[in-house]
Amino acid sequence: MSSKNMISDIKLQEGLALAVKFSSPEDIVEKLELQSGSVVADFGCGAGYFSLPIAKKIKEQGVVYSLDILPQSLESVASKAKSAGLNNIVTKRVNLEKEGGSSLPDNSCDWVIMKCILFQNKNKAGILAEANRILKKSGKILIVEWNTEESSIGPDSSLRISKEALTEIAQKIGFSIFKEISVSDFHYGLVFVK
Repeated sequence: MSSKNMISDIKLQEGLALAVKFSSPEDIVEKLELQSGSVVADFGCGAGYFSLPIAKKIKEQGVVYSLDILPQSLESVASKAKSAGLNNIVTKRVNLEKEGGSSLPDNSCDWVIMKCILFQNKNKAGILAEANRILKKSGKILIVEWNTEESSIGPDSSLRISKEALTEIAQKIGFSIFKEISVSDFHYGLVFVK
């Protein structure tokens, strides 16, 4: 085998390994049992990793509030939603670390989604309290965060929050653990209920 073919073969194997280790947002959304017509807040939506598949899942009767502090993230979500023909995504620039920071009404959402935002913020309890405020009674929150094991992918291990520490904060705010879902080899997913 030539060295060029060997390098191509290694790259192909690496690509397959990464494909196995990362779940798609669509697979994760399927595990959430979202209902058509649900109201969902995507905290720290980024480029729409969850906002777009959720908008498809809850159909036109539902609404996704894509919330982020970065205007370029919101522009990206709006552009992708328009290209995909999704009219049920509302983008809002917010500061989730502030009290009332989402600017959504109390008890207005069925779900809150947080993907890899808590490790970036010092006020983890404040963000969870904001989620609690906007969730309806029995509303749920999916939190996806980096595993605490050191790896070459992701943030420094000192920034990561363990499942145990996250559960402790969530319970102090009034959440109960609902279930754990498989997300990827590098992340964990916890669903809490209000």
